[in-house]
Amino acid sequence: MEQPADDLESLARRLENIQAITDEAFAGMGVEEHLDVLVGRVREILAVDTAVVLLLDRQGRFLEATVAQGIEEEVIQGVHVPVGQGFAGRVAAERRPVYIPDVPHANVFNPLLVQRGLQSLLGVPLLGGGRLVGVLHVGTLTPRRFTAEETEFLRLAAARIALAVQSLISRSERAGALELQHSLIPSGPPEIPGVETAARYRPGKEIVGGDWYDVFVLPTGEIGVVMGDVAGHGLGAAVVMGRMRSALRAYALETTDPGEVLGRLDRKMLHFEPDATATVLYAVCEPGLDRVRVSSAGHPPPVLAVPGRPAEPVDMKHDLLIGLDGTAPRTTTSLDLPPGALLGFYTDGLVERRDDSVDNGIARLCDAVHAGPPEQVAAAVMAALIGREPAADDVALLLLRRMP
Repeated sequence: MEQPADDLESLARRLENIQAITDEAFAGMGVEEHLDVLVGRVREILAVDTAVVLLLDRQGRFLEATVAQGIEEEVIQGVHVPVGQGFAGRVAAERRPVYIPDVPHANVFNPLLVQRGLQSLLGVPLLGGGRLVGVLHVGTLTPRRFTAEETEFLRLAAARIALAVQSLISRSERAGALELQHSLIPSGPPEIPGVETAARYRPGKEIVGGDWYDVFVLPTGEIGVVMGDVAGHGLGAAVVMGRMRSALRAYALETTDPGEVLGRLDRKMLHFEPDATATVLYAVCEPGLDRVRVSSAGHPPPVLAVPGRPAEPVDMKHDLLIGLDGTAPRTTTSLDLPPGALLGFYTDGLVERRDDSVDNGIARLCDAVHAGPPEQVAAAVMAALIGREPAADDVALLLLRRMP
């Protein structure tokens, strides 16, 4: 490959090339496809033999080869480089450009770089918003001294690439989280003799979180009702939500005491998902909905509307969130529902607003709820509390009414 002159172009010309890298024409591409185009342009501009992007894994421990040109084996063989080790790991740890003039005699973690015959390497960190995203490095098969201008170009290109990667990953994770949520949220509550139901679920406008609700019939004929909210947002929260949902269903088959179910769920999460926390409300309703037993792990209380009376929150104890203390006692509250009474479950996205308190939100919810047909009540609640502006957070609402 022909060695470029020292004075390749002005920095202004380089910035025009970088701008071309982030062309909107690539907006519809996936992460790897987009990166492949970006890497190809960097490789062409710098006239190098190889160009590789390694992205940081979720735990922040390894760099994973994601796109490679001229040394495609890195991706094919699934190269993982520990942060802090070897060439790419050093770039990630020091977060600055690193130049290696003599690869065969340098400390490189990945033997493919030597086997490919590379002589010189230049690597820069991918930094987006001050956060490490990965590493971009280029290499040549002949000795090459990269100029200060070339190093600056690669650094600026890496910054643009990092922002593009963050945007693409965010978009991909949001789509994945939405798909996962929709696959786990019931399309509608099951038909239960003597019980009328209605449900609403809307993903948040700004973030996708780990909100979910669940309704199932137990072997005893009783009805299990779950309303939960995993802390965090994005695909990670949705994945934890899916695991928690499955675990709770399993424990619900072992005992019909809601407090005991939440206690077992808490111990499971603390052991297998120690960084996860969630609020969960679990209720077990007798057939016909004349009596309900409910336990709350830090979740807002259900609202109860009895015919002829204003709706109000259920008076019950709120135990610790899931994921804080597996030995904390769990309490179960029992309540009777007269004919025509309506019980409403919800997540905090329905009642929480940045400029107001949750208590005021619950009060507004009670004003909108009455002991009427659940579908009509659900429509009234969404109109009163959501209105025309999409909620920033996920919103879940589930209404159960004992037949009059």
